[in-house]
Amino acid sequence: MTIPSPSLGARFRGPVTALIFDWAGTVLDFGCIAPVAAFRGAFAEGGLPISEAEAREPMGTAKREHVERILAQPTVRQRWHAAMGALPTEADVDRLYAIFLRIDGENCARYSALIPGALETIATLRERGVAIGSTTGYPRSIMDGLAPLAAAQGYRPDCCVTVSEVARGRPWPDMVLANALALGVPDVRACVAVDDSPSGLVSARAAGAWAVGVAVSGNEIGHSLEAWEALADNAKAELRAAAVQRLEAAGAHYVIDSIADLPPVIEAINARLAAGERP
Repeated sequence: MTIPSPSLGARFRGPVTALIFDWAGTVLDFGCIAPVAAFRGAFAEGGLPISEAEAREPMGTAKREHVERILAQPTVRQRWHAAMGALPTEADVDRLYAIFLRIDGENCARYSALIPGALETIATLRERGVAIGSTTGYPRSIMDGLAPLAAAQGYRPDCCVTVSEVARGRPWPDMVLANALALGVPDVRACVAVDDSPSGLVSARAAGAWAVGVAVSGNEIGHSLEAWEALADNAKAELRAAAVQRLEAAGAHYVIDSIADLPPVIEAINARLAAGERP
């Protein structure tokens, strides 16, 4: 496919030329398990165990900021003060973040399996001439370990922008826009950002791209594939409905269960672009 060039004064009418995927919970690591386990491990080692819900709440943000946001939660802040005799400091954030990086580097190898359907979906999109970009709240040091694990399974995006390479992480638009520039898109409306976190969807909308939320395989439900498949249908429906509501509230144009459900959404977006719609 030849990428159309911008035309002065003309309304952009597609097609989609770039997909920008998040990593954990979107393309690999069903349930977004690795970072959650690492945050909980870091806090436990740092002297204050936290719950899974407390670890998941800020998901999508840069990981050092994620530590700050956990510590800012009123219940965590109160427990920290009671346990440590003082409120958390920047030095505490740095210490917890360093522990997180060590543990997460190990966890990424344990939780790096691609989400079912990922390779097939990406192959389908590439056949249509769509470029594949990616964003992540992981710093480059973590991605240097994770990207080869994904590549060994067949996933090699054309571009990977980490939070280390931009001035601002999610929910700011910087990583999405950096992908758009690197991939040479004719218009940011030709980009679709796919993310399992509300902050990632806010980022996509701020950049002017289409935003697709991922409910079942991502952080908003937070179950491993095995745990999800073991649930009764009514439990699945309840969890899915709550996740969809949160992702739509964050600005998702569409919400899918997993990356396997993406191709028909791209067709729908192409039709909307052809009709003159914009994100």
